[in-house]
Amino acid sequence: MAVFSYIGTDQTQATVRGTVRADTARQARDVLREQGIRVRKIAESLDQRAQIQKQATFSLPSLGMAKQSTSVIAELSMLLHAGVPLLDAFDTITDQYSGRFRSALLSVRERVAAGESLASAMQSRPDLFDETTIQMVEVGENAGTLETVLSQVADFKQRQSRFTDAVTTALVYPAFLVCFGTAAGIFLMTGVLPPLLENLEETLPALPWPTRVAKRLSETLIDYRWWWIIGTSILAFLLAGAVKTPRWRSHLDQIVVRVPLLGPMIIKQNVSRIAMVIATLSRSGVELTKAFDLAARSVRNTRFRDALKQTGERIAAGQEIAEALSVDNVFPPLAIRVFSVGQESGKLDEMLFRLADDYDEQVKTTSARLTALVEPVLILVLAVMVGFLLLATILPILEAGNVL
Repeated sequence: MAVFSYIGTDQTQATVRGTVRADTARQARDVLREQGIRVRKIAESLDQRAQIQKQATFSLPSLGMAKQSTSVIAELSMLLHAGVPLLDAFDTITDQYSGRFRSALLSVRERVAAGESLASAMQSRPDLFDETTIQMVEVGENAGTLETVLSQVADFKQRQSRFTDAVTTALVYPAFLVCFGTAAGIFLMTGVLPPLLENLEETLPALPWPTRVAKRLSETLIDYRWWWIIGTSILAFLLAGAVKTPRWRSHLDQIVVRVPLLGPMIIKQNVSRIAMVIATLSRSGVELTKAFDLAARSVRNTRFRDALKQTGERIAAGQEIAEALSVDNVFPPLAIRVFSVGQESGKLDEMLFRLADDYDEQVKTTSARLTALVEPVLILVLAVMVGFLLLATILPILEAGNVL
């Protein structure tokens, strides 16, 4: 069956909207007519689960959709706290959105209206809600604390988004300098320098050495340009394929964490995310072994992912949390100590949140310092490169003026 979203009027002439399951649009109209609804507009909703899972597998997740889903969770928590029924809350929220995202929310609402739990309805939209969110919502529904859990999920998502935005912002300017500098250098070497040197060679008996070096580099870029393009494309393709291969991805993750300055920052970033996920799940009532399993799915670094899975298995087998964490030699001593003390004192979620906040601040500070260090280095490299090209261009012009 397909899902159709509709707008119509009921027997009191009030405007109603929602979704209905049917094989065809005509059948959907018949179902609504039997319910006393006069349909003004009806359209098929794009929420087939198989299609969604296929899109989630073969395409990158939409950052805008992820941020919108975080807002929906926060708004849903607020309305439930105010005593608004779940379906009415969905109706209020969906009115604020349009397009594909609104259709997705309507499909979730339709499943809830049909008797499914909210967690089960969310599970039908893996492009909007991750496993951590679904697991926490399920625990909240079973415990009768859904609005509280939704508030915790929203807070977790917002903290995670702020942290990601801060790190991304710190890396934007250096990335821009690298791209701009590379593009400018290639343009000068292939578009500006060759015609200029062609005229100067006819005037001067011998070119200055900086000009000869620049000329040689320019000829290499131009004469072998297709080899450069094909080689770069093949290299990028091989690297992209290697990153997707578990074995090479594991080797890359091992190498990255050993890079000076960058390695410690990546370790703290992953530990902060793990601590935040486990703290949020623990506060919501998820058992610790399940929390470790969900945290493993939420991190991309294979080194931490494997360590979390093995740690969860060791804890399930009866091993102490500190001993289980220290076996793989992945987590910093401070993190292991916090887990141990938090479990013994019964304040694991509180201490993990503090650890996450502390590591967040350290990562932000380190990224800011790294950016402050990288920016002048990149500017200096660009200045040397451009200065050398200017020198290679100006020297033969001056010598040609002296000859004339």
